[in-house]
Amino acid sequence: MRAIVYTEKGPSSVMRLAERPVPEPGPGQVRVRVVRAGVNPTDWKARVGSAMTTGFPEVTPGQDGAGIIDAVGPGVPDVSGLAFGGRVWLYLTQHGSPYGTAAEYCVLDWQRAVPLPSELAGDAAFDLGACLGVPAMTAHRALTSGPRAERLGPGTLTGQVVLVHGGAGAVGNAAIQLAAWSGATVLTTVSSAEKGALAAAAGADHIVNYRTQDAAAAIRQLAPDGVDLVAEVSPAVNNELDLAVAANGATIAIYANNGGDTFGIDIRPTFSRNLHYQFLLLYTLEPAHLTAAAEDITAALAAGALRAGEEAGLPLHHHPLEATTAAHDAVERGTVGKVLIDVDR
Repeated sequence: MRAIVYTEKGPSSVMRLAERPVPEPGPGQVRVRVVRAGVNPTDWKARVGSAMTTGFPEVTPGQDGAGIIDAVGPGVPDVSGLAFGGRVWLYLTQHGSPYGTAAEYCVLDWQRAVPLPSELAGDAAFDLGACLGVPAMTAHRALTSGPRAERLGPGTLTGQVVLVHGGAGAVGNAAIQLAAWSGATVLTTVSSAEKGALAAAAGADHIVNYRTQDAAAAIRQLAPDGVDLVAEVSPAVNNELDLAVAANGATIAIYANNGGDTFGIDIRPTFSRNLHYQFLLLYTLEPAHLTAAAEDITAALAAGALRAGEEAGLPLHHHPLEATTAAHDAVERGTVGKVLIDVDR
């Protein structure tokens, strides 16, 4: 099979296209013929060494993707959609494994291969499936971090005001769509009119351009009683703003460190409003959280509530497998939208 591999940490140039044996699924694993692979910041950060290390002499990158089940190992339960020929979306594929999605085949634990709903058809299903994984799972956990909703679905966030920072990013896009599907009023911050248009396409009710507006004043005007939950990508930059707009008992769910690695907390105004800080990382989440996220995301897919493409606020950028270096570089330089690798020729 064709696979992208690297054997040392470093820039994208350490990756190369190689021929490798097709891996065999072990106990509890399935083998997937990959059609699309998604590229996330965690992929290039792992490659340069600033994310969790792999411990394998050679690695094929890629946590996310979508494809078709090609083989089933011993001990895989008889779950609908996980038989030979089943279409699946994948998450945390390369976590704890040398086999990522930037290859024609990968093997992974069966729990991380989630059947695509029958409502999705054609290549668009694989495009959308490869956009999930890290972004949608992260968004789900952020939205269920508060005390008012452990699962997402129609009505579960009704009456809540959710603030999504960075609404034009992949996680922000998923958070907007999932929160809107669940009944929340969704506010988002963006840095340009173009990104605001993408956030609106995703389903945000209100968009605040923090470069041209007083963000705290604008958010307080839109949500006089404060916001109930914040999906936070830049806590070092936004913590003062979050404190200014948070309602009593609000949750600030932090999933990244964009803009700085540390921030200070003004203790009295924080504890006096009973605020919750929830930090989250998919790789160390309890399996129950991952399972819940996979189930709710699949339900949102079946309902048409999770979409991809510019009309959904998430422009798609396709690269062939042999151009995986360009795909990684695009994500590293902050390309707006979702970068995909077309693995199946």
